[in-house]
Amino acid sequence: MPDTIRLETPLTDEIVKNLKAGDKVSFYGTLYTARDTAHKRLVEAMDRKDPLPFDLEGQVIYYVGPSPAKPGKVIGSAGPTTSYRMDPYAERLMEQGAKGMIGKGKRSQEVVEAMKKYKCVYFAAVGGAAALIAESIKAVEIIAYEDLGPEAIRKLEVENFQAIVINDVNGNDLYEMGKEQYRVAT
Repeated sequence: MPDTIRLETPLTDEIVKNLKAGDKVSFYGTLYTARDTAHKRLVEAMDRKDPLPFDLEGQVIYYVGPSPAKPGKVIGSAGPTTSYRMDPYAERLMEQGAKGMIGKGKRSQEVVEAMKKYKCVYFAAVGGAAALIAESIKAVEIIAYEDLGPEAIRKLEVENFQAIVINDVNGNDLYEMGKEQYRVAT
């Protein structure tokens, strides 16, 4: 079984170029949260040439709308949301330097091509493990769009946040690789 790769954010081109579909990773440092409405607002701000609420260079965006924190916790359940809803906006964030996206499910071919062009990686977090994922989140701060409630942009400080590389910068797709392995095995 392959070792887990420790990733400290922000990521660089050199780091993401070495990641391969199927690699297990563990994030340490800062992740930013954003879902579709927040993505739309970020792109609208870019279109107006307004400053963004955080510098996207080297950052990893986690597609999540966490539930409220229980007493004594920094965050509630924080499982990934379906990624394709962010596809219309993903390339624009990559143009601004985003190096990683975390969610669940497949990405469009256009997003995969943009990942190759801008050296960005798509990771999957385990759906259904929201409470477990929340344990790796050590601090949370809302930094933009508080009116969106759970979908506000948050800055997360994480330790040992587990994910797996689905799409690497070479266009490899772990989901397709799995289908091919199944076809060969049967």
